[in-house]
Amino acid sequence: MSETFTEWLRSRTDEQLRDLAMSRPELITPVPAHVTGLASRAGTPSALGRALDRLDRFTLAVAETLALSPGPLPDLRAQLARCGAASASEVDQALDRALERLRTMALVHGSDPTLRLAPGVTAALDPPAGLGPPVADVFRHHAPEAVEVMLEDISTPGRGAPRDRLAKLFADPANVRRLLGEISPQARAALDELAWGPSSGRVPNARREVRVAGAQSPIEELLARGLLGATGEESVALPREVGLVLRDGCLHRDLSPVPPSLDGIPRDQDRADRTAAGQAFGFVRSVEELCELWSVEAPGVLRTGGLAVRDLKRTAQSLDVPEWAAAFIVEITHAAGLIASGGSVDGEWLPTSAYDTWRVRTTEDRWGTLAAAWLTSDRAPGLAGGRDEKDRLLNALHPDLRRSAAAEVRGKTLAVLVSAEPGLAPSAESVLDRLAWEQPRRRGGYRTEFTEFTLREAEFIGVTGLGAMSAHGRALLDGGRGDAAAALAPLLPEPVDRVLLQADLTAVAPGPLTSELGRWLALAADIESKGGATVYRFSESSVRRVLDAGQSAGEFLAMLERHSATPVPQPLTYLVGDVARRHGRLRVGTASAYIRCDDPAVLEEVLADRRSHALRLRRLAPTVVASKTSRATLIDSLRAMGYAPVAESLDGDVVISRPNARRTESPPARAVNGFHGPEPEVVAAAIRAIRAGDAAHLSRLEPRGEPDGALPRSPATATITALQEAIRQGTRVWIGYLDSQGQATSRILEPARMEGGYLTAYDETRAAIHRFALHRITGVADVN
Repeated sequence: MSETFTEWLRSRTDEQLRDLAMSRPELITPVPAHVTGLASRAGTPSALGRALDRLDRFTLAVAETLALSPGPLPDLRAQLARCGAASASEVDQALDRALERLRTMALVHGSDPTLRLAPGVTAALDPPAGLGPPVADVFRHHAPEAVEVMLEDISTPGRGAPRDRLAKLFADPANVRRLLGEISPQARAALDELAWGPSSGRVPNARREVRVAGAQSPIEELLARGLLGATGEESVALPREVGLVLRDGCLHRDLSPVPPSLDGIPRDQDRADRTAAGQAFGFVRSVEELCELWSVEAPGVLRTGGLAVRDLKRTAQSLDVPEWAAAFIVEITHAAGLIASGGSVDGEWLPTSAYDTWRVRTTEDRWGTLAAAWLTSDRAPGLAGGRDEKDRLLNALHPDLRRSAAAEVRGKTLAVLVSAEPGLAPSAESVLDRLAWEQPRRRGGYRTEFTEFTLREAEFIGVTGLGAMSAHGRALLDGGRGDAAAALAPLLPEPVDRVLLQADLTAVAPGPLTSELGRWLALAADIESKGGATVYRFSESSVRRVLDAGQSAGEFLAMLERHSATPVPQPLTYLVGDVARRHGRLRVGTASAYIRCDDPAVLEEVLADRRSHALRLRRLAPTVVASKTSRATLIDSLRAMGYAPVAESLDGDVVISRPNARRTESPPARAVNGFHGPEPEVVAAAIRAIRAGDAAHLSRLEPRGEPDGALPRSPATATITALQEAIRQGTRVWIGYLDSQGQATSRILEPARMEGGYLTAYDETRAAIHRFALHRITGVADVN
């Protein structure tokens, strides 16, 4: 079987092998040396398990039917048509599609009259269709004497091994029906519970010795006749032969060739798009607020990694969002490379240098970056705040939030939303039903949990609006972030550079502010409320922040006049002037620290205040007082006493005390196994390498001699470019290569792929596939 499968795989065209690699990318990671190696890898249990996990319910049912009832194609069609819920023509069309999918994935091979499963598929499907093991396996560990006693009660005397006779007896469905007719209705009801799976159950003292005449309970009736078999001290299983009779010959209860329909609430598509655009805009602003906040007040990194609970709560309060939403914002900002750990043991979470580039781009481009990062991230932000299997808290940004299935479930869920009618907001239950049909082997709580997370997060980030997939959300999945940004741009509100100043010391922003005005206003005032319009409140402390940042009172008022749609109210003018008059009257330097003031009476006030005793002040001159505390502590203490000091340099100049925007290095990009397949160019190069290796393997070619002449030498950039071009064109190249001992060698290669600093290629001088470190390649030249 294996030899035949290898030959069939070798006879496939390059296009068919590329389709195989696209549908099962693990088969070319790393690239096999030849087709025999590809066939061997395709038959491993792990590779088959991944392939079967990708099949929908009907295609999987076709494979299970072939495993249980191998035979000609007409018999397969008859079996499926008899047990299907659809018409014969619908089943035929679905069967053709399923067989084509199975052939593409190399799970089935052979011609249509006689189909065969690929090696290892039958074992990987065990147990197929939820059926129990054959009767021979159920009673394999029963004593021959016990099996003989059972045969005496249910059959005529015979010759041969008891277990063989029992298997032959149950192989005839008529014998099974006869035994079923002898049991009580209660016993038959117990069998019906196991008929469609699971085929095993638990009963006390399962290995008890019981005869047909002495059976006193429904379970004993079944055990005495072999309709149930003990597989452990407290476990029983329904033999496969019995299960098939109970199912009336059908292997599957629901064999619908089409997925279940999506149910939900119809929405106006235009309204859904606008709602999603509003959510997208709000999400971008939240990310910007987060980075600005953490650039000044950076939270620490826990020893075990992640963000402390108190820091997450503080962030949620600052962003005015629930804690789950704050964790999601933090996670996606990190996934997009906009924040990262400072790097030290007691590091901090800081914005990266990539944030400065990101924030000057258009809103739609910024959202595209964030949405693409969410789409492909292998982290599960929804788990933040929960507990793992060891009852340990899962913090946001903690390494334990990484889940390999997160990106795949997210992609599958969004694909279901895209498949819905435009404007339909599918219910969570119907989405889960569709996913259960599309990937029936993907079971467990994670799929349900991750699906619910995806629906909630898609609404929050603006991929969906009112539960319906938006136009820019569809563009994101179909064409990438560039198309999504183009679709989102017309739906976004235009930024405004005007605010409405009011006499109660507030400013109302009637819409989204420009980045420059928004950052300045965040410094000059405190946000009082958010919504359709944002309300900012000016106070003494907020005005002082602007003066501390180096602006004068005149510049403050000029900024307000330039961006206010109304005249600057008199109370606000008075507030700015009053704070400015008191601002800087006290000057703090380093003595450890000192206070300098041109008005000796003010210093007398400070010295007489009881709250200043802890500062250990000492008067050096009528206008100078020294302290042993640090300058920062002295400034904070004086402000707590009601003064408005400023910092002073050694030259007597005012020190701008606005905290600097701190940055850290952007983390290196990490490859994530999302729901997208490999790049077509990589697949094409891998197939060329497999074909070349297979040709050498079959013909047993001798290694080609090294070319004469000096080793090729070329600049590193020219070398990389030449190798990339050879991969695209499928041509051979001549390279110079330094081995691990520093010896220069000459090679003729057919490059296949290049990643992670290595080149994978077929080496004609060694007649084998090797990986070459790019930094050891001295140069590239064409092969004559």
